[in-house]
Amino acid sequence: MKPQIYLKQHSLEGSDMKGHPHRTKRGQLSLLVTELPRLLSPCLHELPIGLQDPETRIRNRHVDFQVNDRAAHILRFRSLITSRIREYLQAKGYLEVQTPIMANLAGGAVARPFRTQAVEFLNRHIELRTAPELWLKRLVLGGFERIFEIGPCFRNEGIDKIHNPEFTSCEFYKAYANLDYLTDVTERLISELVTYTNQLTLKQLPSLSTCNFSIDKPFPRVDFLEKLQRLMNAILPDLESPNAEAEVIQQFHANGIPLPESPTLPKLLDRLASKYLEPSCQQPTWIINHPECLAPLAKSFTDPNTKQRVSARAELFIGGKEVVNTYEEENSPFEQRRKFEEQVKYRNDEDRANVDEDYLKALEWGLPPTGGWGCGIDRLVMLLSGTDRINDVLPFGNLRNVVSLGKGGRDVLVS
Repeated sequence: MKPQIYLKQHSLEGSDMKGHPHRTKRGQLSLLVTELPRLLSPCLHELPIGLQDPETRIRNRHVDFQVNDRAAHILRFRSLITSRIREYLQAKGYLEVQTPIMANLAGGAVARPFRTQAVEFLNRHIELRTAPELWLKRLVLGGFERIFEIGPCFRNEGIDKIHNPEFTSCEFYKAYANLDYLTDVTERLISELVTYTNQLTLKQLPSLSTCNFSIDKPFPRVDFLEKLQRLMNAILPDLESPNAEAEVIQQFHANGIPLPESPTLPKLLDRLASKYLEPSCQQPTWIINHPECLAPLAKSFTDPNTKQRVSARAELFIGGKEVVNTYEEENSPFEQRRKFEEQVKYRNDEDRANVDEDYLKALEWGLPPTGGWGCGIDRLVMLLSGTDRINDVLPFGNLRNVVSLGKGGRDVLVS
């Protein structure tokens, strides 16, 4: 009588064997082996039935992906969503490009950069980019009227549920585009991605839930200053006056609002927005007409209703979180220099703003009226997949998790 070898679940992995499809007496599908198995790759551990502890999972993602369908599905989902965005832009004639990650100045965002050195420039520091914006606008200056980039950015800032110092962004720029075009393209893209997500959850990725927010167009719009003043039941001072920062701080005290660290005028206004405006934007909502100091790279104008200088900017919020940031780019070298110099006044250890002379010289060659658009891929994937933590949409978690690898931790226990 020939010996019969029956295989446990997962035992096919790492082995080469020959045999015939077979059902056991209990009806379980198996393989009736005709030759002894040949080991292809040794596995010294038995896969656990379940892996629930968050620290153990994030430190052992190679195991987590094998035993938790949702973890693997989120990673596949991220790839599919990124590809869909790329296809959407390419179908509209946008050219994908890659711009420098290291340069003498990070540029493109008010944020603390990572600094390093290269063996070729030992006497100077170079910085990792905080955003690709200024490079991409140089390409528009060079005649590339529709361009986009999907790639990594780095900001030397804190880690929490929705922020990681290393993240992936998508930015596109189109010559002769205004806010109406940018908001329309965004609404169409978000609607398409929601529909695509719901299709994926029904067929390929059943562990993910469907999106439950409205995609009825057009998305509602909220005026930054008008709604803020209405909710605060107060009128903000002239934000261009020398005393604006002190007067806004007084309003913080009057309303019992804790001051942010390094309470510059932009940080004060940003804190007010996060307290009064953003939480109400659960369904897709545009916040428009931000104060000029919050968007130094955008065009600006005097709002006829509030009489304040505001930017030609629109931010899309869903679930109380920013998903898309878009504005009409400042293309006057004179105005851009003024805004850079204003930005330097708010410089501190966290916001190391500089007057980028090289970019100002580039602007002298005539940047056409341009619309710019930016979206954090990580946060978008979180939103569409119904994930609360940025750790879960990154293959190996946040920077704290990555740096901790190799320092010892919890072993995977077979349960």
